[in-house]
Amino acid sequence: MDYQNEKLQEKEKQFEIPGMEGKRKKSRFPMLKVILFVIIIIYFIFTLYRVPLLIKLGDYLVVEHEAQKADLIVCVAGSDLERAPAVIDLFKKDLAPYILRAKTVEPEGFDYIKSRIEDYPDSYDTFTMIVKGFEVPEKAILSTKNRVKNITEEAVEVRSIVLDRGFQSIILVPSQIDSRRTLMTFDKVFKDDEIKIISLPSHYQSFSPEGWWKDPGWVRELIFEYQRLIF
Repeated sequence: MDYQNEKLQEKEKQFEIPGMEGKRKKSRFPMLKVILFVIIIIYFIFTLYRVPLLIKLGDYLVVEHEAQKADLIVCVAGSDLERAPAVIDLFKKDLAPYILRAKTVEPEGFDYIKSRIEDYPDSYDTFTMIVKGFEVPEKAILSTKNRVKNITEEAVEVRSIVLDRGFQSIILVPSQIDSRRTLMTFDKVFKDDEIKIISLPSHYQSFSPEGWWKDPGWVRELIFEYQRLIF
């Protein structure tokens, strides 16, 4: 066996380039050192700038313009408990004479509940109940004719009302975390119209660009929101 190994080693040496003996094995160690060094540098940079980068990720999703008067306040459908108070605040400041909240397609099971409990409120009824409780007059509350399933359909319905009534400007009140996506959608739907769109997201929400990563719930929501923006 030793004799056969010696013969194999001799054959390998015949094909080696002079001066390269042993360098193949030695060359691996400097490469490993370089990789390890790069990993340490990346870890150091991420540790040093982790918080600023995370703040940037959260801050990008929030679009908030300067508050100014408009013809209509649009409460973007969903999360009424956090958005309705913000809408009420804007209305009380006389930033617009009308409030609009789209009627949405209710989840499965709603019709059955409604058939058994006649006065069971849908999401629009809940919203109107809240704003009326803060003394917003019923004549100031508008809604869509058709029920909507998503933000694009909602923007289309809102556009129809805005153009029919001759409004020139609207205030959008979404949540902070989806305010960029909401504005992008409305801008796309209104792209051929000279309608001023002002984004004033609700602050009646615990989401904060400065600390969202400390709450697992907001981490999940932020990931989903970026997925919605991309796809």
